[in-house]
Amino acid sequence: MGLGKLNFKGKSIISINDLSKDEIVYILETAKKIESMPLSRKQKLLSGRIMASLFFEPSTRTRLSFQSAMTRLGGRVIGFSDPNTSSFAKGETLYDTIKMVENYVDVIAMRHPIEGSARLASEATKKPVINGGDGANQHPTQTLLDLYTIKKSQGKISGLKIAMCGDLKYGRTVHSLAIALSHFDCRLYFVAPESLKMPSYYLNELSRKGIIFSEHEKIEEVISEVDIFYSTRIQKERFPDEIEYEKVKDVYILTKDMLKNVRKNMKILHPLPRVNEISADVDSTPYAYYFEQSANGVPIREAVLSLVLGVLK
Repeated sequence: MGLGKLNFKGKSIISINDLSKDEIVYILETAKKIESMPLSRKQKLLSGRIMASLFFEPSTRTRLSFQSAMTRLGGRVIGFSDPNTSSFAKGETLYDTIKMVENYVDVIAMRHPIEGSARLASEATKKPVINGGDGANQHPTQTLLDLYTIKKSQGKISGLKIAMCGDLKYGRTVHSLAIALSHFDCRLYFVAPESLKMPSYYLNELSRKGIIFSEHEKIEEVISEVDIFYSTRIQKERFPDEIEYEKVKDVYILTKDMLKNVRKNMKILHPLPRVNEISADVDSTPYAYYFEQSANGVPIREAVLSLVLGVLK
């Protein structure tokens, strides 16, 4: 049975915690609907609407896929990808920036290095704000595209075995994804060195929801067991101490030789960019799915933009 209509109009998308299971599934269904929509209709959905793209931190995939989504739906984009070209460089506060920008646009997509910044921005404006990443905290549209990718590759989300590997301490993608997967009764495996383990807050939340998980230090302990292997980059920019980064930067490197006994349906995901945690020889295997994953950012962000602007219900 399909879900009834949910009202997202004017809603900010700040954290995956703000979305119910029904809302998550509804966004995924909307993305699927948009992907199959005739181009002539799709290009008119957001005609006359303007999105502010405010990126206070470097980004390639998130920034460009938001811009692509808005443009493909007939809308326009203004904004910046370098805060040094904005009044932020003159000392303007984030609150004042948002209060000013809201007068020019219909929706705001933003990334900021400080945790909680997206929430603050949403409180400064009546226009919907979509969080494209706030520090090590949340990245909800990445989580939605990850879920969309999992469903596309496996035919379902519920009941899967999913491993997350790498920087689980600072990695906002795995924080959001773990909480989202708690709606879908998945078995989770967390692979990280002691210094980069999943924060206890998230583990406690999973336990509270009855989700089965285990912690590991080696890829080989889980790779043959899982349907999805989610690799992440060791994020140098999040480390307060570069010496600590040097200790763990090469701790996990997934190679083709390590895939000999994996499940036939297993897919490897990665939020990108990768450094060296997935060897290039993995790209040619049937298990590599990270570039398809990246492409799914467009229909997901098309869905989110259409819903918060009220053109699809």
